Amino acid sequence: MSSSGKLALRFDRVSKRYGRAEALREFSLEIEAGQTFGLVGMNGAGKTTLLKCLLDFCQPDAGNIDLFGIPHHITSARAPLAFLPERFNPPYYLTGSDFVQYMLRLHERSYALPEVEMTFAELDLDLSALEKPVRAFSKGMTQKLGLAACFLARKDLYLLDEPTSGLDPKARALLKNKLRGLHAEGRTIFLTSHALADVEELCDMMAVIHRGQLRFAGTPGQLRALYGGHTLEQAFLSCIEGETATAL
Repeated sequence: MSSSGKLALRFDRVSKRYGRAEALREFSLEIEAGQTFGLVGMNGAGKTTLLKCLLDFCQPDAGNIDLFGIPHHITSARAPLAFLPERFNPPYYLTGSDFVQYMLRLHERSYALPEVEMTFAELDLDLSALEKPVRAFSKGMTQKLGLAACFLARKDLYLLDEPTSGLDPKARALLKNKLRGLHAEGRTIFLTSHALADVEELCDMMAVIHRGQLRFAGTPGQLRALYGGHTLEQAFLSCIEGETATAL
């Protein structure tokens, strides 16, 4: 667990409505730099809206969001992060190499083939993907390409929305190794996942969001201890069935 005390992300009483539907209600959360942090919740709980607000894709109705102390709506605040969306769909007409080069250009990093080859190997993505058009990729290959582009950007913060989606068991294991390595380097990883076993295995800290509100923030072990679950899944169910939020 990080002990730096420096905040990578800060959500302060963030609220967002879509018409009459309340997507977020005074959501507050702090994530320290260097942590691997998991955000979990049911479909429709508010995770996607929270990420959209963080990335300035939509404007909160109330509250503030800071990235490394800079308000989220300032463009430079997002310079230290790389983002992989849950439904990652790169332009179908590009080759794998075209896409990686394009993303690195956006991140103002050079394209070095040895580094690309090493990153592909870390994710079990065959080098032939560099020459293939993205339209010929499987779901798993597409996901690996997006992850590779994120990691090659070498950012301080990785925002990964369901990063194991579409990955086979070998690729999932390799991704976890990669995330552990980034954690050891002091990078901050903020991920969402429906796989609570992955959250328990990888994350220093976690939060539960339910109906747009924070229900819990703490370690996976604290969630199990607080709600008496033998597994994190059981503890999660007890948490969202409760009436009040618990932040440790």
